[in-house]
Amino acid sequence: MVIDGHSLAFRAFFALPVDSFRTRDGQHTNAIHGFLSMLLLLLKNEKPTHLAVAFDISRHSFRTRDYEEYKGNRAETPQEFKGQVPLLQEALAAMGVRTLEKEDYEADDILATLAAQGRRDGYEVLLVSGDRDTIQLVNDDVTLLYPSSQGVSQLKRYDPAAVEEKYGLPPAQYPEIAALVGETSDNLPGITKVGEKTAVKWLKQFGDLDGVFAHADEIKGVAGNNLRAEMDNAVRNRRLNRLVDDLELDVAVDDLAAKPIDTDAVTAVFSRLEFRTLLERVMKLAGEEQVADAGGGTSAPEASASPTAPAPRTLLDEELGAWLDRQAAAHPDGLGLTIEMLDGKVIGAGVSGADESVFLPWQPGRRDYAPFEEWLASDAPKLMTDAKPQVKAMRRSGLEFGGLALDTLVATWLVNPLAQEKGLADVVFRYLGETLPTADPAQLVPDETRAAGPAELAWYTLRAAPVVLAELPAPTLPVCTDIEMPILGVLADMELRGVTVDHEELSALSTQLGDRAADIATRAFAEIGREVNLGSPKQLQEVLFDQLGMPKTRATKTGYSTDAGALADLQEKSPHPFLGLLLEHRDATKLRQIVESLDKSIGADGRIHTTYVQVGTSTGRIASTDPNLQNIPVRTGEGRRIREAFRHGPEFETLLTADYSQIEMRIMAHLSGDPGLIEAFHAGEDLHRFVGARIFGVEPADVTPLMRTKVKAMSYGLAYGLSAFGLSKQLRIEQSEAKQLMVDYFARFGAVRDYLRDVVAKAKVDGYTETIFGRRRPFPDLSSPNRVLRENAERAALNAPIQGSAADIMKIAMLGIERDVAEAGLSSRMLLQVHDELIFEVAAGEGPELEEIVQRRMATAADLRVPLDVQLGHGANWDAAAH
Repeated sequence: MVIDGHSLAFRAFFALPVDSFRTRDGQHTNAIHGFLSMLLLLLKNEKPTHLAVAFDISRHSFRTRDYEEYKGNRAETPQEFKGQVPLLQEALAAMGVRTLEKEDYEADDILATLAAQGRRDGYEVLLVSGDRDTIQLVNDDVTLLYPSSQGVSQLKRYDPAAVEEKYGLPPAQYPEIAALVGETSDNLPGITKVGEKTAVKWLKQFGDLDGVFAHADEIKGVAGNNLRAEMDNAVRNRRLNRLVDDLELDVAVDDLAAKPIDTDAVTAVFSRLEFRTLLERVMKLAGEEQVADAGGGTSAPEASASPTAPAPRTLLDEELGAWLDRQAAAHPDGLGLTIEMLDGKVIGAGVSGADESVFLPWQPGRRDYAPFEEWLASDAPKLMTDAKPQVKAMRRSGLEFGGLALDTLVATWLVNPLAQEKGLADVVFRYLGETLPTADPAQLVPDETRAAGPAELAWYTLRAAPVVLAELPAPTLPVCTDIEMPILGVLADMELRGVTVDHEELSALSTQLGDRAADIATRAFAEIGREVNLGSPKQLQEVLFDQLGMPKTRATKTGYSTDAGALADLQEKSPHPFLGLLLEHRDATKLRQIVESLDKSIGADGRIHTTYVQVGTSTGRIASTDPNLQNIPVRTGEGRRIREAFRHGPEFETLLTADYSQIEMRIMAHLSGDPGLIEAFHAGEDLHRFVGARIFGVEPADVTPLMRTKVKAMSYGLAYGLSAFGLSKQLRIEQSEAKQLMVDYFARFGAVRDYLRDVVAKAKVDGYTETIFGRRRPFPDLSSPNRVLRENAERAALNAPIQGSAADIMKIAMLGIERDVAEAGLSSRMLLQVHDELIFEVAAGEGPELEEIVQRRMATAADLRVPLDVQLGHGANWDAAAH
């Protein structure tokens, strides 16, 4: 098997998203990952005895000397791809795969040469390439595997019969078809007006390309005239697309026999590339090879010479207490802890030091576990991974818990929120370079399916924790220890509390929205005289652009865009009743989906228990899922109806809401130090009215609602990198007016302009932005040669310190509130955190005291140059409590 390395790697690069495959230090790896995934599949399916991968050295070869424009139409190779080829070659070398290059020639010529040698030596040859020129190499002994339209994961097998079925001629004549038609990808123009069908017809009629040339005078029509006028194109094309099959290579086919995989080298390379799953697949392949070579007498090699987890002991009573005391003294930074759960409750626990571990098959009420329960409840430091669900399980099982020193999953998120680990296996692989033992359901032998137990997981966590902590920048360490670790327990408690939601209210609203959507659909169908699926982009394209003849929107792979933004623009420029009804139908349908999602999430206790995703964003903001409580619209009547369904429990008196007012603009004022903004916030005036008065040169009382709207959109838009074009679209004004608005804004608030400029410039130098409290967000794309990636990163870098600081402030406020409520012995409790708002259940008689705590803690969560304004409200439901 011979693989065209550049061809397949390049296809993999464009098949897999660049941003989803990047190491902690910013190295892109999508081409490497895609290529190796395909290679492993090929090795499994084809089992080649001899293997090589051929690469191009450069674009220049004897062909470019012959014809300077050869491949001259190709864009510059993306910088993100260039750096991946040497790493791919390094990975292949570790896997024992020979790579070949030849100065002045292309990888296709190496494929041709090895195919000819292999055939002479009696081998069956498989070629893997995405270059159609290699079709000419197919014969009874040589088969081509060619990527399909689905990408490199699916390969079309071309033997002589398959080639002839597709092109109507044997493989050897494919280059003659290409000579006549031309090859756009190689910048080789063919004969004008001659397509594949015409070329095949001529070649069949006259035997071959020379025959076509010899009978050119007999060919009638425009195509014949073009052939005679442009024959030199075809001659040149055939000369250039003929692959060289007699290169002098420094290897023979026998030298390409499959070699054993160097497991240590593979582990080192794959760990650096952060390919955990691929490493497991390679190690499995290495094990199978070793078993095959030894006739089944040996087992798979270890991934690396890693330390071995201590065999866990089971201790009880005084012996357990003495062990915990001894280990705690030996590990002042904490012991590893993993809770084993079933149905959300504790069924076991593993505790580990460096050399010893214990496993406790926990059962409630057993006194012989008392030392463990006391240690669990104490402030003794504990190291965990993905601690929140384990903390909830302990709470449900009646176990008190304290002393969380580090959650390695949260800490790795703080190290790099762009490349978030999903669990302990990812943490272990990335930071220890080891593979966590996991069960393989495909294996049947019990020893081979052993997964790490709680004690072993605790041991891995203990070992990973200091490595992760060492990666945390010094300014970020307090964010980890003082904010993220304590807020984890608060979020766990909020999830367990849940919030009462009225099923009847949601059910009635769902029915109303369903009826409304059906009525809108009926009216929409009447506009076009037929029924269609309003959720089908294909059918909507046919209605909008064919039947109604509306202007085309943005082109997509499947036609023209019918997303919300495209249709809103279309309705503004070319309004039509059907389009207006379609947009209304979408709104009603989306709202109904939100309502139904909420309704299904109501538990047996009548409450919704959302899950707060602590590590779900790159800014530090807390996300919400199952269900998502942050996507409920607040400015629509239906959105307020949804919030009306959120009630206080029967044992409580009311709901209290507390919302930061304009927190992002206040942080902007603090970070920029702009005197005008600072004055506005200290004066207690309406910010947008104050700013509008400065920009438009009028008294604050004379700022119209339209002026205020423009100023508000611009103030927030600037913090998100909004351009004059974006502002004009958002406000539906001319771009020139939007640009002048921005000029006037910066003329009066120059420190804001300076801050926005400087924050990006500093991030380009540092590689990251930083919040007021030290939370960092890396921006490797600020130095990307890709303009789109670079500009996206610049826009995100503008707002990252602001959003991140807002997230830190909210968490600090929540910690203070929770602590004060507990110390005051109140029964009132914090239920929800949604954007910049907190929602509380208030017990009878506790309203004033709770309001004082909430107001004080939120207003003093950060020491800014401007006051943090907090608005409070109370009512029987969430909407009524809004302020």
